[in-house]
Amino acid sequence: MSGEEFVPLSLTPMLIGVLAAVACALPGNFLVLRKQALIGDAISHVVLPGIVVAFLLTGMVAAAPMMLGAAGAALVSVVMIEAIRRLGNIEPGAAMGLTFTTLFATGVLLLEQSDTSTVHLDVEHALYGNLESLIWLDAIGWGSLLDPVALAGLPPELGRVVIALLGVCAFLWLFWRPLVLSTFDESFAQAMGVATNRLGVALVMVAALAAVAAFDAVGSIIVIAMFICPPSAARLMTNRLEHQVAWSVVFAVLSAVLGYVFAGYGPLWLGFGNAVSAAGMIATVSGVILAFTACFAPHRHRSGAPAV
Repeated sequence: MSGEEFVPLSLTPMLIGVLAAVACALPGNFLVLRKQALIGDAISHVVLPGIVVAFLLTGMVAAAPMMLGAAGAALVSVVMIEAIRRLGNIEPGAAMGLTFTTLFATGVLLLEQSDTSTVHLDVEHALYGNLESLIWLDAIGWGSLLDPVALAGLPPELGRVVIALLGVCAFLWLFWRPLVLSTFDESFAQAMGVATNRLGVALVMVAALAAVAAFDAVGSIIVIAMFICPPSAARLMTNRLEHQVAWSVVFAVLSAVLGYVFAGYGPLWLGFGNAVSAAGMIATVSGVILAFTACFAPHRHRSGAPAV
């Protein structure tokens, strides 16, 4: 594929997929180590009704209303979980599962009954995302990367994902040491003056930021997979936290790039006429990478926390 074809048709979707995968994988490392990996799954389910309600109230798909809607949905989910647990005397895991599936189903019903024909917000995009359609129509080749007029026509989803990734990186850089302490030894962190509860909430909020930014572009499938698969695969590759984070970024990038390529060209290589969902293929590739590391990674038989 020449630059005249690749840049406008494939560069931005692939780049958005890579950035979204990395933005979710970075906080996913700490969620996995804290044994809270399913929080990523929960966030991806909870944000849907919040985003839909925000769209219904404002009539637009913008970053600020989506974040406020997602935050409101997260608050409602916390209240629902506590109410179900206390009133029904149900164990927390079951209360969480009931709440998240109910909220996600509510979001799907709201989408089906809403007029979202003017924007890329419907049941299909909520699940599979909008990745293939995020093309750069104003680009004519590699020279467009230096053309201010062409750059002004970049898909807005790219900017939102970049901001989310920068926010995630800034949070990890600023709070790296207290995050590490509270993740591996919460009692010691509290003795050192770390507000572990607030830090845990902040980590979930950062993960929610990444999920909301990625949700519009790549859908819930990739968000769930990227929170869990790259960090889990990275955990099997090394016993040092810094190396684990680096490996998770590598696996996230590989999943996004290979998944996008295989979705577009894999069926053609096998003799089929149509491409498949890029989101589904990216998630599948991330699962294959995790399965491969589970079988062949050097630390697959070790247990316990990684070294700092």
